[in-house]
Amino acid sequence: MRSLLRLWPFVRPVRARLFTAAFVAVVASCVSLVIPLVLKWLVDGPVAAGDTGGVWLGGGFLLLLGLAEALLFGLRRWLVARPLSGVEAAMRAALYRRLQRLPVAFHDRWPSGQLLSRGTTDLQKLRMFLTFPLTFLLVNGVTILVGGVLLVAQRWSLGLVLLSPLLPLLVLCSVFEAKYGRAARVVQDQIGDLTTVVEESVLGIRIIKGFGRHRSQARAFKELTGRLRASELRKARLLAWIWGLNTTLPECALGAALVLGAVQVADGVLSAGTLVAFLSTALALRWPVESIGFLLAMSNEAATATDRYFEVMDEPEVRDAPVADEPGTRDAPVADGPEVRDVPPAGGERAGGDRPRSAPGGLVFSGVEFRYPDAPPDAPPTLQDVTLHIRPGETMALVGATGSGKTTLTALVPRLYDPTAGRITLDGRDLAAIGRDEVRSLVAVAFEEPTLFSATAAENVLMGAADAQEGDLRRALRVAQADGFVDALPQGGATPVGEQGLSLSGGQRQRLALARAVVGRPRFLILDDPLSALDVHTEALVEAALRQVLATTTALVVAHRPSTVLLADRVALLSGGRITAVGTHHELLRDNAEYATLMSGEEEAAR
Repeated sequence: MRSLLRLWPFVRPVRARLFTAAFVAVVASCVSLVIPLVLKWLVDGPVAAGDTGGVWLGGGFLLLLGLAEALLFGLRRWLVARPLSGVEAAMRAALYRRLQRLPVAFHDRWPSGQLLSRGTTDLQKLRMFLTFPLTFLLVNGVTILVGGVLLVAQRWSLGLVLLSPLLPLLVLCSVFEAKYGRAARVVQDQIGDLTTVVEESVLGIRIIKGFGRHRSQARAFKELTGRLRASELRKARLLAWIWGLNTTLPECALGAALVLGAVQVADGVLSAGTLVAFLSTALALRWPVESIGFLLAMSNEAATATDRYFEVMDEPEVRDAPVADEPGTRDAPVADGPEVRDVPPAGGERAGGDRPRSAPGGLVFSGVEFRYPDAPPDAPPTLQDVTLHIRPGETMALVGATGSGKTTLTALVPRLYDPTAGRITLDGRDLAAIGRDEVRSLVAVAFEEPTLFSATAAENVLMGAADAQEGDLRRALRVAQADGFVDALPQGGATPVGEQGLSLSGGQRQRLALARAVVGRPRFLILDDPLSALDVHTEALVEAALRQVLATTTALVVAHRPSTVLLADRVALLSGGRITAVGTHHELLRDNAEYATLMSGEEEAAR
């Protein structure tokens, strides 16, 4: 009950129709209990007296009662169908909104299949519970109570015999229901795991086929389905015990009442009509009693689904807390730790740089430290005391060995993660004091692994700016050298690119991701090795067009090749989670052995 009561905020808007439907169902169930009373009158009156007209009258009453019961149950179904589908839709929308607002760290540790199963099968179970068990647990309870009163009123000795199994059933059901709830949780978790495997297999089908791993994947899938089957069979066994007990004990009591009633009729102490009415009432109670176990099992599954749903909904969102500005932070240069030597870019001022290099602001990292939330407590931070100043209008290349923390550092700027310690400022404003929506309107990103959605090529690019026009789209495609292949698609920019953009090559996907980053003319641009999948000729064309974009923005570019590094005014070397050197490409190549080693392989290839 504690779990299921958490559904009330979603059910509250449709409570009037639900209560009306429950009332209608109770009335319909009580109508069914009137039928035995009509039978009693019919048997003891017209049938015993041989009154044919009375028999037809009684039959007419029975027909009307049956029609009324059917119509009332139909009305109940009509009352709940539309509002409960709305409840399911509202819960699914709330879950999706929460998933969008939860931090990236949450998605790092949660398998996607578990989230999918919560948004599909779990919510379907909840809708089924609200549609059927929620109402009929009440209806059947009222029916059993009213029917029990009628049984005792008709013949108290037979009524007590028939009601004798109730207490044992309550005890046995409580034992089995607890076990059934645990079994239901195991099954639902296993369905989530199975969904994850299916999703990964579909998304990774090229790898599976390319390495001939379809048989091993099939074996792994078969093992998972085998475990799920075993869990489902355990659930079925428990439900069989519940259903069997709920059927056997009342049937035994009914048989005993029938024998005792027949003896009393033979002795003349009980009329045949009363016995017929008594047995008809008992049969009317047969389904409410037998279904209790089934309804409780469905309720247990719904409670488990509710717990799983709220496991996600209870995850804390990372909310934007206002941070008071320190005196002068908006208008004065930010003191960012150890002084970083300013080296003018090779070739003088870059074309398009309309602000002096001494201007305050830009992108500043001050003593930044970051540790992933799920990292072992004794593990060193991924980033330690990172201090770096990227001046307004400047492009800074970030270079480092694999695992040095480059991607992590770039993820801090759009607030995909927040620093564990230290401070980041955008044009003198503390990043922690800027709302995430505003940050992401100022900062655009292009990741090394481009992610495209099941939409058209144009829609994927325009995700980078909600208010972008057709001219902005064409400009972004030209910058990324993507206009040629996009125009060559069957429907041009209106061509769907398929799930994950798998209908395109790696280089095409990367160019669309780059176009998405530049379409909104962002003030700050973060590029994580955006040209790694391009051939030399296309890379040169993209770099030439990209220089014009970089001239009007403040940019941090993760680079592995000298050709990409040469887009930047200065270079920062990240080693072991720290900035160990800052300067121009030629200076670091001359003075820093680690940097020269990182660049040497590409330098040889360039020669």
